[in-house]
Amino acid sequence: MSQPRRALDHGSIELEGMPDIVGLSVRAFDPDRDYPAMADLIERVNTHDGVDWLPSVEALVNEWTHTDGFDPVSDVLVAEFDRALVASVDLTWRVRGGSVHQGVTVLVAPDLRGRGIGTALRRWAESKAMRELADGGRGADLGLPHVFAGWAELEIPEVLPWATAAGYHVDGYGVMMTRPLSEPIAPVALPEGLELRPVRVEDHRAIWDADVEAFQDHRDPDLRTDADYEGFFAQPDLDTALWLVAWDGDRVAGSVLNFVFARENERLGVRRGWLEHVSVRRPWRRRGLASALITMSLELLRDLGLEEAALGADAENLTGAVRLYEAHGFRRVRTAARYRKAIAGFEAPVGDAPRQVAPMPASGDA
Repeated sequence: MSQPRRALDHGSIELEGMPDIVGLSVRAFDPDRDYPAMADLIERVNTHDGVDWLPSVEALVNEWTHTDGFDPVSDVLVAEFDRALVASVDLTWRVRGGSVHQGVTVLVAPDLRGRGIGTALRRWAESKAMRELADGGRGADLGLPHVFAGWAELEIPEVLPWATAAGYHVDGYGVMMTRPLSEPIAPVALPEGLELRPVRVEDHRAIWDADVEAFQDHRDPDLRTDADYEGFFAQPDLDTALWLVAWDGDRVAGSVLNFVFARENERLGVRRGWLEHVSVRRPWRRRGLASALITMSLELLRDLGLEEAALGADAENLTGAVRLYEAHGFRRVRTAARYRKAIAGFEAPVGDAPRQVAPMPASGDA
């Protein structure tokens, strides 16, 4: 295992495997001063790679503050070159489905890739997770298999060979889908007996709990926590007036939690709204509720003057969501692979070998 070496006087860490580049140093993340630089690094990397996620400083602070079992001070390393952040790794963990995912996210500025920086940072994160698991932390006491896990878009060509060489395998795909709002929207009425109501603060928990329940039928659902709830409703771009929530009496039947990320739209040069958390609970499925909420969301976003709707979906969604979205005019524009690697000593039970996942067809062929 790769281990951090001695700490240097100026606060940097001599990390095994880091390339010997004059001006390059590695240190712990400093929440008091690094969030703006971290958000800038994410934007530079994702803009280069065509990834449409450009979080604001406020959004990043909210996300990292409300992630259970995650401390940016101890779970994030950053690399600096001439005092600018050029790479990072963060290590999280959470229960998904029947296993604990030790999440490893590595970012490296495009002009410094291929020199071993990302590999050294990944090894540090994996070693840290292994040490903490051996000490009984990071969910070691849950009696579940543990895997290293991460996501990366297939359109970034360096990732697949890099991850495969590190022992990771592809274990599924997620897709980003978009739809022009200039195309005709065929309205679908709400099923009889259901009604839309404005979202009130006192309804937040009921809406959240219904969404959590609905997503239990998806592959590897998150075990969501109170921190997730608090962070979701503390998002700086939250506007519940955009949400469409269908009620059957005092019960939430389904919802689409729409978002517009104004700053991200400006940076990307788009006018886009997102259909987030499209969900219908089991008793109300197969009645056209999802279609009604989707078409109403499209009309709402169009009437706001937006030009495009977007959403993300698991390509293997067990409820047939991708086919439903395609029926409403959405088309896949980006594909992300889910990478996993079993953790020695915390593997799945004997016989649970990695799934054989077929290569994702090219965009437009799904």
